[in-house]
Amino acid sequence: MKRAAVLAACLIGWIGPAAPAQEPGYRSPYGVEFTYPVAELIGDLERTERGDPRLEAEIPFAHWYSKRTLERWHSWGPEPRTYPVPRAVEGWPVERLRERVIATALRFQGYAYQHHHIPDWDPPASWPWQKTCAGRDGKGVDCSNLTGFVYNQGFGLRLNTEVHHQSEEQAAREAGGRSHRLHRVELPDGYEDRLRTLRTGDLVFIRNRGGKISHVVIWVGPIGRSPDGVPLIIDSHGEDVRDSNGRPIPCGVQLRPFRENSWYNKSASHAVRVFRD
Repeated sequence: MKRAAVLAACLIGWIGPAAPAQEPGYRSPYGVEFTYPVAELIGDLERTERGDPRLEAEIPFAHWYSKRTLERWHSWGPEPRTYPVPRAVEGWPVERLRERVIATALRFQGYAYQHHHIPDWDPPASWPWQKTCAGRDGKGVDCSNLTGFVYNQGFGLRLNTEVHHQSEEQAAREAGGRSHRLHRVELPDGYEDRLRTLRTGDLVFIRNRGGKISHVVIWVGPIGRSPDGVPLIIDSHGEDVRDSNGRPIPCGVQLRPFRENSWYNKSASHAVRVFRD
């Protein structure tokens, strides 16, 4: 990108680096430089009930920590509501839709890695908890519940939140029974070819050592900014990734590097594209 274009983009919208909510001692070297104003990308999430954390679930906030919720969903907490398709994004060009994916995901940067259905569910200490790298229960989600919630809240598109099923889905569900076609993207073997193939907002699925799909990340693409130029993803993950300054990236929802020699790249299976060119 030419310098003039970079300066213009800086005036339009920048997110990061910022101190994550869960780790006050860590400051990420990574950020995102949007080509559309952030207020236009996610203004509805910042100003209307669509972005209200108390309205994330399919049940009223007053019932989030009830005995019935405990009996029904146990440590996972309530299921997310099905958000309506936002009228505000109708007619948007695909590049703008994709940037909204990242802007929506970044609203949860700093949240912990938790086995929860919705990001802002924060159960009391007496609630059952599935142990994670976070060290204690609290607000947060795991990888596929993050990706599912981002597309649900941002676009009214429901994805299966079990990572293996999400990786094989052919259509997302909308309120009212309609569906939105998803597109599987096969990844080339070469690292540089992969970078050219992926698009902002793509869901990239990662295999474990046994060959099974075990993780999913959101591809940030050319709007990502890193001090060493490494491509970025955003995901909810553990603490075993270091940033460009050599510091461990905290457990949870963070921008992370997609390096050529990383587990992300070496174990990548394929991508799912929600918004096709």
